Order: sequence, then C-alpha cells, then structure tokens
Amino acid sequence: MANTATWKYRCLFVGPLAVAMLTACGPGTGSQDPVERFAYVDETRIRASADHEWPSHGRGYDEQRYSPLAQITSDNVSDLDLAWSWDTGTTRGLQATPIVVDGVMFTTSSWSVVQAHDARTGELLWRYDPEVPREWGALACCDVVNRGVAVWRGMVFVGALDGRLIALDARNGRVVWTVRTTPEDEPYTITGAPRVVRDKVVIGNGGAEYGVRGYVTAYDAWSGEQVWRFYTVPGNPDQPQEGEHLMAALPTWSGEWWVAGGGGTVWDSMAYDPELGLLYVGIGNGSPWNQALRSPGGGDNLYLSSIVALDPDTGSLQWHYQTTPGDRWDFTATQHMILAELEIHGERIPVLMQAPKNGFFYVLDRRTGDLISAEPYVPVTWASHVDPDTGRPVETSVADYSESPQLTLPSPYGGHNWHPMSYSPDTGLVYIPALEIPFVFGPEAQFRYRPGRWNLGIDTSLLVPPGVLEEELAIRAMVKGHLSAWDPVAQREVWRVQHSESWNGGVLTTAGDLVFQGRADGVFAAYRASSGELLWEYPVHNGIIAPPVTYKIDGVQYVSVMAGWGGAFAVASGIPPAAGNVIRDGRLLTFKLGGQGELPAPAPVSAEFPAPPPLEINDEQIARGAEVFHAQCSVCHGVGAVSSGVLPDLRFMTAESHEKFHAVVLGGLYRDRGMVGFGDVLEPGDSEAVQAYIIYRAHVGRSERHLQDSKIEVDAS
Repeated sequence: MANTATWKYRCLFVGPLAVAMLTACGPGTGSQDPVERFAYVDETRIRASADHEWPSHGRGYDEQRYSPLAQITSDNVSDLDLAWSWDTGTTRGLQATPIVVDGVMFTTSSWSVVQAHDARTGELLWRYDPEVPREWGALACCDVVNRGVAVWRGMVFVGALDGRLIALDARNGRVVWTVRTTPEDEPYTITGAPRVVRDKVVIGNGGAEYGVRGYVTAYDAWSGEQVWRFYTVPGNPDQPQEGEHLMAALPTWSGEWWVAGGGGTVWDSMAYDPELGLLYVGIGNGSPWNQALRSPGGGDNLYLSSIVALDPDTGSLQWHYQTTPGDRWDFTATQHMILAELEIHGERIPVLMQAPKNGFFYVLDRRTGDLISAEPYVPVTWASHVDPDTGRPVETSVADYSESPQLTLPSPYGGHNWHPMSYSPDTGLVYIPALEIPFVFGPEAQFRYRPGRWNLGIDTSLLVPPGVLEEELAIRAMVKGHLSAWDPVAQREVWRVQHSESWNGGVLTTAGDLVFQGRADGVFAAYRASSGELLWEYPVHNGIIAPPVTYKIDGVQYVSVMAGWGGAFAVASGIPPAAGNVIRDGRLLTFKLGGQGELPAPAPVSAEFPAPPPLEINDEQIARGAEVFHAQCSVCHGVGAVSSGVLPDLRFMTAESHEKFHAVVLGGLYRDRGMVGFGDVLEPGDSEAVQAYIIYRAHVGRSERHLQDSKIEVDAS
C-alpha cells in the first residue's frame, strides 16, 4: 500500500523564479490541475516537443535525443565555452539526463539525490536527499548511480537506490508521496529514470546478479497506488503465474530457476508510442548468468534479454522480441531504444531501433515486433549472424564455454551499454557510443547460490593471467571505445571516431549538424554529425559517462552534461582512470556561445604507491584468494584488485587497514560506509586468502608501475 500524502501548498517556491512562475496555489489532490502550471509536463507538452525544452528523458517519447535547436552550429561551436558549473559534492558515478522545463533544470547525482537549478545561472533552488542507507550500496551491481527524474504535472519523480519511488513537489522538493516498489528484505535496486505515461509512473529495478525476479510496475501519478505489475520471468511453476504471458514462457525454462529469482530485471530503457498506444520495455539478463546453472535443460528462457510491447493501461503483453535466446553472457536488451519512421524498400515504416549488448543492431517493426534487419555494429564472436527468417542469432563454437574458457566479443559490458545513443532525422544516422572490450567466459568452479550476494556462475578471475604482467597489460590495451555513426536502413557504419578509452558518455544530436559526447578521458567534445569531424573540445579532468542535453532560455542555447566517473566498468574493470582525469569530484557543467565561466584548477593528486606488507609466497592460498575475490569482491574493487578510481584501491591499504581487514570483511566494521560483512558466505580461511591475494596484487602493482615507467621487463612475481 502506498504511503501517500496530500498536496498542502502555501504558494511558496525556493529561488528567484517564484514570482514569474507562481501566482496561485498549486495542485490539489486527485486530478485537479494547478492554476499556475509550473513544471506542468503532460503528454501534450511532450508530444509538442517545444524546441527550447528538454521535458522528458529522451526529450520526446520517441527517445531520439535530437534537438531542433540550431543557434550552436558546426560553424560556430568553436566559440562554445563554460556558462556555469556546480559541484555535486560526490565522488561516485554521475549518469543522469537533466530535465529542463520552465527555466528550471531537475537532475540527480549519486545515491539518488535530486537537485533543482536555475537553468540560466546554475543557482541551486532546492535539493532532496532520500537518505539511502549506505549499506545498500553493496547491493548495487554497477555503482550507486541514478539516471534522472521524470517531471509530470508539477511533480518530480525519482527512483531511489533502495527501491523507493518518490514524488516531490517540483517547486520546493517536498515529498508528496513515497512507495516501496521492491521487497525490503530482497536485494533489489533502482538506478533507472522513471517514465510517466497516461498519468502512470513506470519504474523497473535491478538486482539480477544478486538473485531476484524481474518486473516493471506502473503507479498512479497522483496517489502512488499500484496500477499494474508485469513480471518478466515465470515464478515457481507449482504456484499460480501472474499472467498468460508467463504461462507461455514456462516451457522455455527448466530446473529450479526461481530459487535464484531467474533475473530479467528492467533496469533502464523504455519508450512510448502514443499513436499505437504501446509502451516498449527492455529486459535484462538471467540469474545467474551461466544458463547451465540457471536452466540446466537449456531453452529460450523467456523473457530474458527481450524487448516487450505492453498496453500502458493494463500492463498486458502485446508482443515480444528476444534478442538473445537463453542468454548466458549478460547480453541484456535494456539498452536505449529509439522510435522513428524509416523508408525501407520504398515504404515508410514505424520502427524501433536498439543496439543491445549482444553486438547486433536491430530494426523492428514497432507495430508487431517483426524483425526488419539485424547486423553487427561491433565485432561479434559468439554468433555468426541473425537469421532473417527466424530472427534468432546463429551461434558459433565460441558460444559454448562449458568445457573450456572462451575469449568472447562483446563482453558483459556489451558492444553498447546503458549510455544513450541518438538519432538525427537530418542525417538519418544513429550515433552509438560503442564499446570494444574483450572478455573470457568460463564456468565458476564449485558454484553455489548465495542469496543477496554476487551470483554469476562464471569465473571472472580468468581476466587476470596469473603472474604474467605483460599479458595482463596487453589485455588492458585491447579495451577501447568509439563513436559510431550507423545507417539503420543500409545497416552499415558511415563514419567512426576512435577513442583512446572505453566507457565513454551518452550522445546528443542537434539541428546544428552537431553530435555532442563526453569521453572517458575527461573531455567534452562536439563532432560534425555528417562526417565525424572533431570541432570542439573542453577538458573537465573527470571521466564523463552521462548524456548531454540542450535547451534555450531568453534566446540563448545551452548545452549541459554531468561529469563524474563511475558505473559498472569503472568500479569492476580494473582499468585505471585516464591520465588526464585528476579529480574525482562530480560536476554539472553548462555551456553557451561566448560563455565566460571558469572551472577551478584541478588539485594535484598524489600517486604514491606505499610499500605493501611482505609477500609470503603461498601459491595455494593466493589462488584461493583470487577465486573468492573475483566471485565476491571484484564487482566493487576491480578485477585483479585494481581500482579504477571510483572506490579506494585495496592495494594502497595502510598497515592499520590491514590490521582491521578481517573485522571489515567478516564483521562489517564499515557497514555504514557501504562495506557490509561477508562472514555469512565465506569459508574458514577465505578472508586470510583474500588478504594474501591483495598483498600479492600490490607487489604486482609496484612491478607494473616500474614496467610502465622504465619500459623494462620485470619479474611480476
């Protein structure tokens, strides 16, 4: 039952825009509308797509992330400079898409904190902190990030990391209602942005790696009451299923998948077609990843890694398309979806386009879910192609890692992850922030399901060749990314901008023949949309992963982006941050032509590598430590115990930290900092083995630094 609160306004608004925005009291309860419609976003306003605003997550329901603004063009973008900036006070990943309406920017930072700014000056108007318990961070597979809010009829909606959906008064940030969307005793999280369709707030969740069952839920925007819930995978077959679609899915599963939840979480993308009356939802991976452990008899495992079309009023399934049947690589279909009309074989067809993790770019008829085409947009080794008749990928021998490890492309990070791509109706191209990351899949030895803990069923330690430093560095060197301009009709790449780093930011396109993208090397850049020519760069000294937006106020066009390194790759990859990223503090940055703002000079960062404790070689203990570390610790502390700069690097632990190690790891001494104890899942001696492995990796790290600095060979042991 929702915990609701009625609207009790006193005609107050924090900030200098009060008089201009409000002349009477705001919304009442029920369906009454405010007299003065501040932040009154509704379907009419979103569909009208006023060129000066950014009213919803993808700007419009079609999620194209294209703006018709053209004050900033390829001819004058070189004059773009900082208008204002605001320090978030956080050092974790920033992924939000700001919403800009009525001169106010609404955005979020890490730990689901919401801010409202004067979009002209950056002045903070109000701030709301949902006070997520810090131990909940241990349940976040991919950092304590948040991708933004939804604004609707004077309210701001945010999904909190701990599973709450919260409605705020857009004028002052006061709580209107809050509802828990997930069970309090299960390891669900929310990182995605809500969408509002027909007065219903739609929100999904994450947590598949920890053993949950996925679903997406719609709540009444005025009261917070649940309207419908769509489960993505069937539950225990001995119990009634929550819909005919689940009865149809049951034959595609085997074993006791429901014990580990099954997965299928809806943690990011959605799109809505108001003409067809269809809500499109992307569904994630299975739990655990390894299908042999999840569904021993194989099967497609519907509706994992699928796109589903739902009736937004009832949540009933209208059609589905599964991009990766029986997924066993974490090849989610939760990546950004774009709706457009394309001319294909002389016919204008309403399409849905997606570049999911599995490496194929899909064009579907969004009326029926029928496949129009699918071609690889990055190198793919697990499948040769997608059969145009069946719509199914044709797997290669690399797909089977049950007997021996397989070097696979793409990786679980995908050929494309959550970072939004964009579409330009001017060029007819889709702009994809693509990833080039190899991965070695192999089964986890002696896997056992641990409720609420990291459950993959694969051996992530395979990414760290034991004692061979040069090989480890060679693997790192393979990790890159690029910006791809993709022709969705011809299904081919038109141009590419190669980046030196991976995990680069989302994309914005404008009518000024521009593509904006922030990069992992701490630079915000603009490219010519028609050719990919680099036109402008601005160093921010912190990796950018969030997507930019643009808007216009008082005749001035602005471009905004959040800069803050983090997310799944940053915390888990073990790839150090780019050399130019010398700050960790997150910032909200806004640019305009002729801007005269200045960023504070980055403070020098110490690169000292303290001497680790003596290394007492015990190959068996170190091997066990590597196994436990990669099964339980690497998701936060990095593959090979190498931090990417988001969380502390364990190789740098002080002598005092080593003394407290077992109290932290087993007893949860730092629970209030987000480091919960693992005493309930570790075997006797495991904590000592993990500490020995970290000390070993600290010695390797000193050798690595010497190798990189002096360019001579060293003994990695």
